Amino acid sequence: MSGGYGMLMTTTPTHEDAVRIARLLVEEKLAACVQLMPIQSFFSWKDKLQQDAETLMLVKTRKDLLEPAIARIKAVHRYEVPEIVASEFVAGFQGYFDWMDQVTSEIK
Repeated sequence: MSGGYGMLMTTTPTHEDAVRIARLLVEEKLAACVQLMPIQSFFSWKDKLQQDAETLMLVKTRKDLLEPAIARIKAVHRYEVPEIVASEFVAGFQGYFDWMDQVTSEIK
């Protein structure tokens, strides 16, 4: 078990936005892996029910990089109030965690 890793979730209005942010996070070594999935979101915004197609981003990284990754996402996100939430991994395959350490070890 390891408490040193986690995942951020955020959504973007377009797939292109998600690709741009995903590439940025991986290139800057703030994330080891980012997965993108099309989703349909329902939410209240400015007192109106919204229904939007979005792209869900699952950002896997080390726990000590969660806050820098959140700040980076916030800085480049188009939404006024983006959903950016994190959770810690409580268990997982150590080989995957070792790989995450390797690819995020030298932050630019």
